[in-house]
Parts: sequence; structure tokens; C-alpha cells
Amino acid sequence: MKKTEYLNKIIQGDTVAILKTLPDEIMDMGVTSPPYNKGEDKKGWLVKNVKYSGTTDKLPEDLYQNNQIAVLDELFRITKEGGSFFYNHKLRWERGEMFHPMDWLRKTKWLIRQEIIWDRMIAANIRGWRFWQVEERIYWLYKPKGGNLIGEELKPRHSLSTSIWRFQPEQKNPHPAPFPLALPVRAIFSIMDEKKGIIIDPYCGSGTTLVAAKILGHDFIGVEISEDYIKSAESRLQNYRAELKYANEEMAKHIVMKTFKERKERGEFTGKYSGKNNKKSDEQKILELF
Repeated sequence: MKKTEYLNKIIQGDTVAILKTLPDEIMDMGVTSPPYNKGEDKKGWLVKNVKYSGTTDKLPEDLYQNNQIAVLDELFRITKEGGSFFYNHKLRWERGEMFHPMDWLRKTKWLIRQEIIWDRMIAANIRGWRFWQVEERIYWLYKPKGGNLIGEELKPRHSLSTSIWRFQPEQKNPHPAPFPLALPVRAIFSIMDEKKGIIIDPYCGSGTTLVAAKILGHDFIGVEISEDYIKSAESRLQNYRAELKYANEEMAKHIVMKTFKERKERGEFTGKYSGKNNKKSDEQKILELF
């Protein structure tokens, strides 16, 4: 597929089939949340049945997991070395058996760099079989560059977001399972910082990742099977300025007054107890870290 056929476009079709047409190592990073295979007849007290336009969310579990492996391996192929992918999923249960995203993520080509907890702060399915599930998982997947399995260090203003991300799902959206704009903005801004590149969402739905990429000045590629969702996403992209304030609210959180390196260079407290200049109380030293 030629660059003009995929860059800054939403391509309609099956995710694996479309990804196979894209060239090797063109992507800098991506963010997505695939259909969870929760079963279209399942619902909670607070939500209706999850039914997607143009596709089904009810497959035999082994087929679903194999499909996700195929999708992720194609994404690995088209991602540049040193690139990242953020994969949002959740733990699921069927007749007492738990299905964990790690069940298939460990079978892909990606290095799992971190598991992030998305605290959604609300529970969709409220029953007493388990403690109310208010969290989902976001997996930071990494394509090593050469033999470097660690990768580049995040800037302090981004790493301070911690491994628990707290924001509610998007609620004014025609898509049945949208994540908020803050999620892809945080992921993309943290990894790319001031660099520019190409961002992909292979299940782009109503276009939240693509809007985040556009606001942050990146090129993008979206893949979506539903014509209805594509129309919704294209409309959002045309009117992306209406969502600038939400992106700015997230980016405003990425600030640190004084980095660890700066404290160390100035001989200030960095968390080490050397016995020297140890006149301040432990409480005072801890407060100086913030």
C-alpha cells in the first residue's frame, strides 16, 4: 500500500487483513482498545449489552486470543525498532474461569514493558460474585532496538503519571466502549514528547486516538470495520479543535518542579541517607521530594 493510501486516513476493513497490506517499520507508536469478547448477551446493572456496529464481540475464546496475537504481531512488524504500543484490555470471567490479557500477550513478539492500571472509578457490572471491578489494564508493549531491552528513559514530567491512571470512560459518545481522550494523549505525549511521528489505532472506533494524535501534531492511521464509526471519527477529526481543552488539561499535568537529576546536581536530598547533612527530619526530607 502506498503512503498516500494510508497516511492520515481511516481504512475500512478487517484489522488483520488491513495491517498485512502496510509496509514494515512505518509506525512510531500506537494506542488501541480492541473488542473484549465479552459476549453480546452479557450486561451489568449499569450498562446495556455491548454490541458493536459491523462486527461481533462473541467468539470462541481460543479464536479470539489467536486473532489478537495475529493483530499484535502485525503491529510489531509495522512498528519501528524502539517503538511502543499501548494495549488497553481487561480481565474477564466466564463460568468462573478468568481470562487474563497476559494469556496471549506473552505469545506475541512484543516485550511487555509495563502493566498500567486504569482506574475507571466506576463499575460496569455490579454483582457480589467478586469485588466490584473498576479497573482495566493498559499494557505498554515495546519493540526492542538492537539488543536494548530497556529502551529510552521517560522524562520526569511524564513518568510522574505513575502506573495507576485515574479517569472515567468517555460517556457522551455513540461508541459502546470508548476510552477518554486523556488516555491516548497521556500515552502519546509521554512516549513521543516533542518528537513527531506516525500513530496507529487498529480498532479506532469513534477516533479518540486519532484525535489525540492530530492535536499533538502527529500523522495517524486508523483501521475500523464499521462505516458508522468511521463517519463519527471523521467528523471528530474535522472538529478536533472542540476537544483541545481536554487534551490541554491532560498535558498540563505533565510538569515537575525539580527533577531527581537537578536535586542531585545541587547536592539536595535525593532519598539517600549518607550520614552527611542529615540534620533535617525524615519528614522534612520527604516533603522536599514533592
